[in-house]
Amino acid sequence: MSSSDHPASHGSKDEKDVGLPSFTTPAGPPEGAIRSANWATRNGLNLDSFKMRDYGTGIVELDRSMKPRHLHMIAIGGSIGAGFFVGSGSALSTGGPASLLIDFLIIGIMMFNVVYALGELAVMYPVSGGFYTYATRFIDPSWGFAMGYNYVLQWAVVVPLELTVCAISISYWNNEISAGVWITVFYVFIIIVNVFGTLGYAEEEFWASMLKLTATVIFMIIALVCVLGGGPEEGWYSEYYGARLWYDPGAFRNGFKGFCAVFVTAAFSFSGTELVGLAAAEAHNPAKALPGAIKQVFWRITLFYILGLTFVGLLIPSNDTHLLNASSSNDVTASPFVLVGQYAGLYGFNHFMNFIILVSVISIGVSGVYGGSRTLTALAQQGYAPKIFSYVDRGGRPLFSVGALLAFGPLAYISLAAAGSTVFDWLLALSGLAALFTWGSICLSHIRFRRAWAYHGHTLDEIPFKAVGGVYGSWLGLILVVLVLIAQFYVAIAPPGQTELNDAQGFFKSYLALPVVILFWVIGYLWKRTGWLRTHQIDVDTGRREIDWEEINEYRTHQASLSAWKRILNVMF
Repeated sequence: MSSSDHPASHGSKDEKDVGLPSFTTPAGPPEGAIRSANWATRNGLNLDSFKMRDYGTGIVELDRSMKPRHLHMIAIGGSIGAGFFVGSGSALSTGGPASLLIDFLIIGIMMFNVVYALGELAVMYPVSGGFYTYATRFIDPSWGFAMGYNYVLQWAVVVPLELTVCAISISYWNNEISAGVWITVFYVFIIIVNVFGTLGYAEEEFWASMLKLTATVIFMIIALVCVLGGGPEEGWYSEYYGARLWYDPGAFRNGFKGFCAVFVTAAFSFSGTELVGLAAAEAHNPAKALPGAIKQVFWRITLFYILGLTFVGLLIPSNDTHLLNASSSNDVTASPFVLVGQYAGLYGFNHFMNFIILVSVISIGVSGVYGGSRTLTALAQQGYAPKIFSYVDRGGRPLFSVGALLAFGPLAYISLAAAGSTVFDWLLALSGLAALFTWGSICLSHIRFRRAWAYHGHTLDEIPFKAVGGVYGSWLGLILVVLVLIAQFYVAIAPPGQTELNDAQGFFKSYLALPVVILFWVIGYLWKRTGWLRTHQIDVDTGRREIDWEEINEYRTHQASLSAWKRILNVMF
């Protein structure tokens, strides 16, 4: 039984209103892209691989070489980077250990619902550039345009930022060699990884995530021993440490302002979590691989972010001079993960953690090119970007889109100039809150999809993978996004640590993402002249995945026969 066997839409003829986005699917089974029989061509290792791929009668389609193990590891460790390992230090000094823990927990609850909503939509409609196309399809084409370009710009800015942090990480060991040398080295590495296309990204993320997760587990074991007083005699943690730092210097810093200010660091740390939904479009069988990968997000949030930062708050004082005197939020000498090894007297562990930070920021740089290029390709496929960006070569790479994202890399060299820090503050302002708009759009897209799904006569039983919280979880996620944006707006007007209000420059450095999104929305509206979609205008049938309902029903029957505790384990794993 396939999706075509279910009731057809009974909406009015207004569904065909002129100006609404079209989601065409070729008649009959989609042929998809025709992969080359030559191994070197498939993997982008010869000149022939750069030629345009033959699509038969199918739509322009990216490679489908990503395996379940890749999706699982991208979900559980893909976005762990400088925000978590380094940015948590500045967040600790701004808000204290309690604010750090509570804010990351709130963003974690938000992300849990966002990723499950994205999983439900991605299994139903596995298209390249997923969340942008969902906003176009279920909310408003103009808003989808804004979200697409907002997401491309977010990752385009992240690429040079991460290259700069790579150079800073190396300076921890050797500050005599110019940072420009290391920027060049890592820029070339990112280019090489992207030459291998989808498989290059997937393998790099798999092993980088494996290393990051292993290091985080090692850190938590060492941190637990230190909290209990099992550290070396020459270090800080040779006697029971407990929760003393929550009393002196205290659980909170800078009051409510400090609490609100930590949200932006938490949001930046979780940026990239949604990439698992983007990567699903390039998996061989998303309907099978994606649900298992989505479930891993719960464990990343609880075990790695929450537990890891709990130990950070127990071991590093929020008034530590390294945190207060950090040259920037990307200063690795202010990483609490590095400082724990240093203060414990575990010589070599601080260098090990700095190496992990280096791997993490390279990984995020590669992810930036991947995420931005796939979204730019989707924009081109829908007619929202120049047609040249829809070009996909025989190696499965959206060649010109990848080139466009890589073109932002040399901006990292600006950090060598005297005014480099000022320029980078503005670049960081572009990416800091951008992800929140993407996450809110995913939740709203899911809410609108469910409403249109019911309107057109479908039932929840026809959805192969359902979000755990259903539409209520998406409402919770959307409300939390709005509250975090309000909190950051308050901090942009009245920053923590100062009594006077912020000036215009300071405000926009904290809240630049909002006017940028509004600008993109206005451009999209003037271009497409379409507004908010009514429920009857939303097409939920075209382009749906052909579902093997016999297999799914067998699986559901099997699950229903399991004991209660086994069903709970299945939901969690």
